[in-house]
Amino acid sequence: MAETLLTLEEIYELALKTLKINGCDDYNAEAVAKTVTHAERDGSVSHGLFRIPGYVAALKSKKVKGTARPSNIFLTQNAIRVDGDHGFAPTAIKVGIPTLIEITNKLGVGVLTITNTHHFAALWHETEALAEENLIGIACTAYKPSVAPAGAKKPLFGTNPISFAWPRKNNSPVVYDMATSTMAMGEVQVAARDGHKVPFGTGLDKEGNKTDNPKAIADGGVLLTFGDYKGSAIAMMIELLAAGLVGDLFSFEAQKVDNNDGGPARGGEFIMALSPQLIAGDGWNEHAEKFFHQMTSLEGVRLPGQRRHNNRKDEGPRKINSELVEKINILGQ
Repeated sequence: MAETLLTLEEIYELALKTLKINGCDDYNAEAVAKTVTHAERDGSVSHGLFRIPGYVAALKSKKVKGTARPSNIFLTQNAIRVDGDHGFAPTAIKVGIPTLIEITNKLGVGVLTITNTHHFAALWHETEALAEENLIGIACTAYKPSVAPAGAKKPLFGTNPISFAWPRKNNSPVVYDMATSTMAMGEVQVAARDGHKVPFGTGLDKEGNKTDNPKAIADGGVLLTFGDYKGSAIAMMIELLAAGLVGDLFSFEAQKVDNNDGGPARGGEFIMALSPQLIAGDGWNEHAEKFFHQMTSLEGVRLPGQRRHNNRKDEGPRKINSELVEKINILGQ
């Protein structure tokens, strides 16, 4: 597999140029390009430049507005909704997160719901932004069906990721961002592209048999939830929070209205922020640090998000699949 070395600045400029040529204005292109670049910076390749062809497909089909202007609507004193104006999620998040931070610092708990948007990125962007302001962040979103509930062989859930971030004063926050499926579909697609197998039982082929072939899963097969019925229950919870509570589409509804252009489907996102200072009081950070010390003192244990933050320290170029770079360059002509 041939690879091309690109600096983070080159990654950003490549994403920005391609998005703008295909219908994004500066405001929207900058938000998405920043998200893509941060994913590559942190080693989350399935949510980096790999997503650009999908973003472009959604712009070309007019499913997504490249000139979206999301707006805040207060639902209650500490609950806001961002209407994404049918744009990409990073733009809506850029509008909503500052207001969520403000109300949570005042009231201790804040909720942000996002509707009429198209989510194609990792979730740690929004939860980590909250943790950097000494707030706890929780976020989840649904997607088109690609995951079978426990006991089933047909998809109903999206990969339904959930992210959690805990702030740490004078240290990187503890952050996890995980699909409730055995693997994120983007990781399955990258494995298929690169000719790698996935762990046996990651999903089923179209005949309903467990497989380690990512192409068989991505092409007519189905992913399974992690932890069998336990992961299935969490995936169901996310459908209810990110669709039922938010007031946007469940995964099965998103499938019905999507044009299958390869870009992100329409859906909602649920984000909650909590202030440990207002809820736990002084000493919350020191108390949590005692727990983290106990955890990391166990051999073989690292805190969630540590690998990404270590990758972030490397300011050098990133290895990008050469075929992908060529494809994006063509899309940007």
